[in-house]
Amino acid sequence: MQKKFERLDTKLIHAGEPEPRIGGAVAMPVFQTAMFEYAGEADYHALRYIRLNNTPNHEVLHAKLAALENAEAALVTASGMAAISTTLLALLHKGDHLLVQDSLYGGTHDLVTKDFPDFGIAYDFVDGGDPGTWESKLRPTTRAFYLESTSNPLLQVPDIEAAVAFAKAHRLVTVIDNTFPSPFNFRPPEWGIDLSLHSCTKYLNGHSDIVAGAVIGRGELVERVRRKLNHLGGSLDPHACFLLHRGMKTLAVRMRHHNASALAIARFLAGHKAVRQVNHPGLDAHPHHARAAKLFDGMSGMLSFEPRGGVQAARDFISRTQLAIGAPSLGGVETLVTLPATTSHLGMKPEDRARLGITDSLVRVSVGLEASEDLIEDFGRAL
Repeated sequence: MQKKFERLDTKLIHAGEPEPRIGGAVAMPVFQTAMFEYAGEADYHALRYIRLNNTPNHEVLHAKLAALENAEAALVTASGMAAISTTLLALLHKGDHLLVQDSLYGGTHDLVTKDFPDFGIAYDFVDGGDPGTWESKLRPTTRAFYLESTSNPLLQVPDIEAAVAFAKAHRLVTVIDNTFPSPFNFRPPEWGIDLSLHSCTKYLNGHSDIVAGAVIGRGELVERVRRKLNHLGGSLDPHACFLLHRGMKTLAVRMRHHNASALAIARFLAGHKAVRQVNHPGLDAHPHHARAAKLFDGMSGMLSFEPRGGVQAARDFISRTQLAIGAPSLGGVETLVTLPATTSHLGMKPEDRARLGITDSLVRVSVGLEASEDLIEDFGRAL
């Protein structure tokens, strides 16, 4: 009988673990086998096979991830983009229409704008913080509403409560990318979101050594995504499952430091004469601060800022930092800095970036687990 746990710290360690323990192993073993003996399964999707996402390593992760967000089911994928693309392709078909938040991760923006037209899927961008404008973009063929709980890289927070009410009124499936907050800070199913997506490459794994994704939410919808994933082939290999499973167990202790350190650094930057603008929802001056404070238990380790002096100043800052590593991605133990215009959002047209406020000089920071005081000193010298 699976034990029940109330607090997330305990769920991270114990939820979903096999009972009894496999061979008495305290750590989940790696089932490094591509296939399993046939056991009379009558459904193709029930066959034991790595690509069908149902090995013991997958199943433990699925149960743990669902427990973390108090959802019915979960599914791991080969990457965050595999989670995003497979989910949307499971929900949308030729002739369908998608409402999508206008400020997005670059890979998602490219999928929607460059690939969906080839599939006959239409879309409209909306301002996630302005519910009064959404209905004008609605069509009879609209099927889903896609959001990011904290937008990449501007750290905007959409009106999630209004989005849930709007979607229910118009029978839309709500999908949200919850990578930036992580389940420690925000659990979308608790607020009525149908599907919560993650790049597990980031906070859930936390150690910059794998690429993985997750889909969490309503059981019927997760199963639809799983069956689509089984055909598309974006499954996570057993060793990556093992590393993700191990990394997740320290999520709570890591996120507490990420949350506190990023806020301290955001406050430092906001008061620095060489900084023009800081984007972090924990700051009182952030336009969505009150909304974020209501929704989130913490504000994550992400921030972005605009140095005075433009692109050259941004490049100089990155080259002068001694502790931060100039690299894309986020959510690891080490602090990473990057210019989204040349990495995560490079695929977007310059005019689209400019319209959204993603300037060429915007610096995105993923605050790691170094001492906050050391990072502040390092950033101060670099500025």
